[in-house]
Amino acid sequence: MKVILKVAITELSTLFFSPIAWFLLIVFWIQCGVTFFNLMEFVTRHVEMSGDKQEYYTSITDTVFLGFQGLFKNVMDNLYLYIPLLTMSLISREISSGTIKLLYSSPVSMFEIVSGKYIAMMVYSLLLVIIVGMYMVSGIGNIQYADSGMLLTALFGFFLVLCVYSAIGLFMSSLTGYQVVAAVSTFVTIGVFSYIGTVWQDISFVRELTYYLSISGRTQKMLTGLITTNDVLYFIIIVYIFLGLTVYKLKAGMESKSGAVKAARYLTIVGSALLIGYISSIHGFIGYWDTTSDKSRTLTPAVQKIVKDLGEEPLEVTAYVNLLDRYYYLGSSSSYNRNISRWEPYLRFKDNIVLNKVTYYDTVASLNTRKNYAGKTVSQIAEQYAKSMSVNLKEILSPEQIKKQIDLSAEDNRYVMQLKWKGHTTFLRVFDDLQTWPSESEVAAALLRLQQTSIPKVGFVNSELERDIDKYGDRDFKVLTNTPAFRHSLLNQGFDVVNVSLHNDTIPANLAALVLADPLVSLSDNAMEKLRQYIQHGGNMLIAGEPGRQSILNPLLKELGVQLDEGVVINESTDEMPNFVSAYVQKEAGGFYKPLKYAINDSVTIKMPGTSSISFERNNGFSVTPLVKTDPAKSWLRIKPLNLETMIRASVKKPGDNETTMAYYIAKATNNTTTPRKSNDSLGTVTFSPEEGDIIGPLTTAVALNRKVNGKEQRIVVTGDADFLSNKEFNRPQRTANFVFSTALFRWMSGGEFPVDTRRPDPRDKKIKTTLEKLNREKRIYQWVVPGILLLFGLVVLFRRKRK
Repeated sequence: MKVILKVAITELSTLFFSPIAWFLLIVFWIQCGVTFFNLMEFVTRHVEMSGDKQEYYTSITDTVFLGFQGLFKNVMDNLYLYIPLLTMSLISREISSGTIKLLYSSPVSMFEIVSGKYIAMMVYSLLLVIIVGMYMVSGIGNIQYADSGMLLTALFGFFLVLCVYSAIGLFMSSLTGYQVVAAVSTFVTIGVFSYIGTVWQDISFVRELTYYLSISGRTQKMLTGLITTNDVLYFIIIVYIFLGLTVYKLKAGMESKSGAVKAARYLTIVGSALLIGYISSIHGFIGYWDTTSDKSRTLTPAVQKIVKDLGEEPLEVTAYVNLLDRYYYLGSSSSYNRNISRWEPYLRFKDNIVLNKVTYYDTVASLNTRKNYAGKTVSQIAEQYAKSMSVNLKEILSPEQIKKQIDLSAEDNRYVMQLKWKGHTTFLRVFDDLQTWPSESEVAAALLRLQQTSIPKVGFVNSELERDIDKYGDRDFKVLTNTPAFRHSLLNQGFDVVNVSLHNDTIPANLAALVLADPLVSLSDNAMEKLRQYIQHGGNMLIAGEPGRQSILNPLLKELGVQLDEGVVINESTDEMPNFVSAYVQKEAGGFYKPLKYAINDSVTIKMPGTSSISFERNNGFSVTPLVKTDPAKSWLRIKPLNLETMIRASVKKPGDNETTMAYYIAKATNNTTTPRKSNDSLGTVTFSPEEGDIIGPLTTAVALNRKVNGKEQRIVVTGDADFLSNKEFNRPQRTANFVFSTALFRWMSGGEFPVDTRRPDPRDKKIKTTLEKLNREKRIYQWVVPGILLLFGLVVLFRRKRK
């Protein structure tokens, strides 16, 4: 060991007696400083402009250090520029000067020489780590509740990358006496290891090997606060390979061994390393350590329990991949390892998840809109696709073959995963949004469905012209209920949805909730009796009315002690129609669903385009809780009927608008495709009129009722509007509370099992402990004073060396 340390000290002396080591230290310090202070200034400005909150919108630690433009990302992207310049002379200098022969004849072993030189590089790497650490200390001092655990893990990952790059550079330096060639070779090798994970991914055995050897993304988990044993062992294994190859390369120069012996040595090094790597990558052997303060890199406790409740029985996940589907790439051969990575959070807690894939081709909706496929059969289109994607069509199931296994027409032949456990099956889908892949919430819902003896089922009455769950019309409910491509539909959050006819069907007793939404015709005596019986037996319900049709639902609601008031709620607005209400969800509803609580705290409003107000009694056997109320300063209940044109004129009238312009607005707002008629009605605004019976706000537009029936809690929700659940409102571009409120209602009525709550606490590190003025002073010290001291110290060392 003494010999190794002497070699290391000698190599460090040589390194720091050359200007390159000092130059790179100074440049690295400045590079880190520019990135760090630019981001800190950006965040500080944002905080100072945030008003009373004085906080950033997300984690500052993540933004400054670990984000897409963070310090670690910037450093990692440019690290390959530093190490080759340092390692290029480690051994090539000995070769070019001829001193390598002295080393061969010395009593020092090649292992000691290689180890000493490598330790010298590790020491220099530690200096780079200390530089980053100095900026981390500054960040921890300036960020309130900075996530130090995550930062230390990222710093550890940074050091491991330095060690690997140093080992690669040391080996390349042993191959040539030309330092420039050694540096270029190191550049190339680092590039190969960065991109090798993307090649030959369609060959089963080779893709496992190339993906494992790839260094790209190996520090990703560590940069986000998660240490895994297979990632740490990967860096150790790569270092072992290149140091071993270096030792045997140098030994080959001093021994007379056959080529076969030399090749066997190299293969032994590589083979033993890959064997260790293979064993360490088996999911049952991988250890995990989440160093984040809120354990954000681990499944939430609720989801962990769901996964662990699957027990020892294997979970089979079969992905059905349609060649003609836009999401075919998710199931292509090149995505094999990425899909394993997507399932890794769950494999961490259940290592016997089996991933299978079935590839087929069949028609999809998007093909019907493409003119260039007109007149072609599905098989002809598939041939064209297969040819363009270099896929063997003979290995893909035809429509007839796939239908013998499973009928996916209800899934629109999209990419879908079928989960199978103990004979139970359910579907897990991908979605038409930026994230695409199912999140923790959707996966947890699917896993929980497998374990349920009875799936929560929501029934929607459809016999009195109520809102339809199978249509995409503006007033209908398909987006909310059963759109496979919509992440937040009830279908993808664990529920089953069914139509219920009050004419022909008996209301199922096992419904989690029954929805009666805006019937357009009066309820028959038979229908009323069925609903009364359902309510008397403790069934949960959502009853949604509409202005002008209060008389249809009020006979049923009277028995609950609730009534829809005559008239329509008016909401003062310069942008919307007077009956377009922006109301506030009350804090009492926040207990239904945690995401709704956050929306309430952010004062996000719920949009109700035409609503009745609700009056209720509190001594009718139910506990009544108002859920939604209007703004008292901007709303009132208008009793007198409103003329639609008057309402439109009041909401869109602007100075300078003439009758032709107003007619255009009216036609547009009412979707009138015919020529709009001219009206002689006088233009004006809708005003509050107590003489005509108007009632000033706040007005209640949604209430929750609950009571005990047969030892079970009955839960009923009544709303004065049904449009807040409609397809049109869920597609509204502005941020509203409509969806999260409706989800909360169904979660409350179904007993709280679905959707699975996977929400995490807000980051604690959203505030700073500095100002722009203080930051600028610190910036001058870090970016001018410290580099100046380093430069001065380096010059002193170099001049003293030159004098000697």
